[in-house]
Amino acid sequence: MGMSPTSGPTDARIRARLAVRALARISIQARVIRSVDMSLQRCEEEAQEQPGQGPPTPPPALQGESLMSESPRPTEPAAPRFEGPGEMDRALALVRFLRANCPWDQAQTPETLVPHLLEETHEVVDAIREGSHGDLVGELGDLLLNLAFQVVLAEEAETFDARDVYQRLEEKMVRRHPHLFGDGERRDWEALKAAEREEHQGVLQGLARGLDPLTRAHRMQERVAGVGFDWDDHRGAWDKVSEELEEVRVALEEQDEAAVEEELGDLLFAVVNLTRLAGAHPITVLDRANKKFHRRFEALEALARERGIEIEEVGLDTLDALWEELKASVRGADDGDGAAGQ
Repeated sequence: MGMSPTSGPTDARIRARLAVRALARISIQARVIRSVDMSLQRCEEEAQEQPGQGPPTPPPALQGESLMSESPRPTEPAAPRFEGPGEMDRALALVRFLRANCPWDQAQTPETLVPHLLEETHEVVDAIREGSHGDLVGELGDLLLNLAFQVVLAEEAETFDARDVYQRLEEKMVRRHPHLFGDGERRDWEALKAAEREEHQGVLQGLARGLDPLTRAHRMQERVAGVGFDWDDHRGAWDKVSEELEEVRVALEEQDEAAVEEELGDLLFAVVNLTRLAGAHPITVLDRANKKFHRRFEALEALARERGIEIEEVGLDTLDALWEELKASVRGADDGDGAAGQ
């Protein structure tokens, strides 16, 4: 049967889609093996720099195999190299092996691993937002390694172990889902969390200090909403945004720099509240808006180059005309306003 003029690109797209799906099916065992290989390579390099030390001896499950072998094919996940009834057990065994044999891993503490934990968390988020299933499998493996590392360090310090971590998790989920475990009716999540706090602990106590300002505002609003301090619906928040916007205008007209900053902060806080009551998260919607603006402005730059326009030399009117032209060409794909405000 002959191929149609469009069958080539279509087949390519199908193959690409199947490849992504195949990558998403790589087992965690395979990713753990890849992490072992990478970690052992680092340890071997460090051992070579230290006289009298050789590379670490692999556990029985790894002996007889190449530690630096290529990653398993997506359709052929390799057998796990570390023993354990579950994947978390294998990850813990992996970290224990690294702690016993690798100078770099031996030198780590819970505090020194925090930057790596944060970085891996951000990389997981990036993979999720980009819809990259293959990358997400790998990044989740890296994050799992970091979580397992913290547990092993706690085991060594005899402060807690993996069983304690799971027990705390299970107890919390049972407590916060009484309707699922025969312990009562469904209750509001924030109300349940408020009931768990100590008698004299404030509603806003216990929020993570490392939260970004937008997320902190969102969480504070959720917390106080759990004890009834909230608008009935988004309309109350909408009116508050309008009120704060007017106060910003007045501060700008009065050229009061301190007042402008304060009122802008109040406006942002009110917008976060409106976002929450509209059923969205400020980080999510702002990330989408950032990506939309980035995509559109790159298209504007490309259009300007195509027409020989130097964007640094033309005014806002010309750039806004290009912006509106681009919007009209993709009408229906996404929505927005003028150049200065999307």
